[in-house]
Amino acid sequence: MPWDKNDYPDSMKNLDADVREKAIEIANALLRDNYEEDRAISIATSQARKAIHGDEEDRVTYEVISRETDWVLRKVDGKRAIFVEDTKAELLQKAKPYVNEQNGILTIYEEDGSIQDTLYD
Repeated sequence: MPWDKNDYPDSMKNLDADVREKAIEIANALLRDNYEEDRAISIATSQARKAIHGDEEDRVTYEVISRETDWVLRKVDGKRAIFVEDTKAELLQKAKPYVNEQNGILTIYEEDGSIQDTLYD
């Protein structure tokens, strides 16, 4: 299903308008090339950010990590928490939109310190 500036995936709602328009353009092209919808959205969002904002090395990386009794969002090597929540799920609800607005990269850790996922969009 092709998208336009008024009808697009929910995952694109927090993108800057210029990034969202580029992502819609790229996603529609990928759909025409028979990419699956979820994959097209992911690729398009990443490529649109690069096209509008530049490469990853210009982006700040944030991390979601466990502390003894809570979960925190902070910049990598940061001393202060940006958000603190009791559960990882609660924190991710705040962290994902925040990092997206900052055009950042989000690394999500497991409780044992291993990397669970890295989100570029």
